[in-house]
Amino acid sequence: MHSVPVASRSADPRDSCESRSESRSESRNGSSPNLDAVSLAIIEQLQEDGRRPYAAIGKAVGLSEAAVRQRVQKLLDQGVMQIVAVTDPLTVGFRRQAMVGIHVEGDVESVADALTGMPECEYVVMTAGSFDLMVEIVCEDDDHLLEVINRRIRAIPGVRSTESFVYLKLKKQTYMWGTR
Repeated sequence: MHSVPVASRSADPRDSCESRSESRSESRNGSSPNLDAVSLAIIEQLQEDGRRPYAAIGKAVGLSEAAVRQRVQKLLDQGVMQIVAVTDPLTVGFRRQAMVGIHVEGDVESVADALTGMPECEYVVMTAGSFDLMVEIVCEDDDHLLEVINRRIRAIPGVRSTESFVYLKLKKQTYMWGTR
C-alpha cells in the first residue's frame, strides 16, 4: 500500500536533516517523537483516507511525492502510525465482541504481555480505576468467547477475576481524532 521504502532523499528544504532529526526519537520506547506540522498534516491526510496517493498528500501539505513517501515510511518505522484495513467483524465471520475488565494480583505487565499474545485480544490497556486491565476480544461466537475467557484468560498466572461486557451493537468506531 503506502509503505514502500524509498532510498533516495528529497531535495525539498522542508524535509531537511533538521526536520528528520526532530522526529528521530522512538515512540515505541515510551518517548514521543517530536513531529513537525508537515508530519502532522500527513497523518491527518491518511486518517481521512489511508489509500490517498502520495502525490495528492504532497499537494495538500506542500511537499513532493518522494518527500511524502519518505516521511510516511519514517512514521511507520517509528511506530507513530500504521496503515491497515479496518473491517466490520460481523461481516468477516466474527459474531461476538466483548470488553473484559481484569483484576490482577501481582505484576500487571506480565499479564498484559500474555494477553497481547492472544490473537483474539485486539486491544489491551493497563488502566487506573476499577480494573487493572481492559481487553477487547473479537470471537467467532459465544462458545469461542467462553473458551477465551474461561480457559485462556483466567488461566494466566496473576489473573484474579474478570468481568465481561458483551457488545450488543456497535454504534460508533472512528479513527479520525486528528493530531495535536
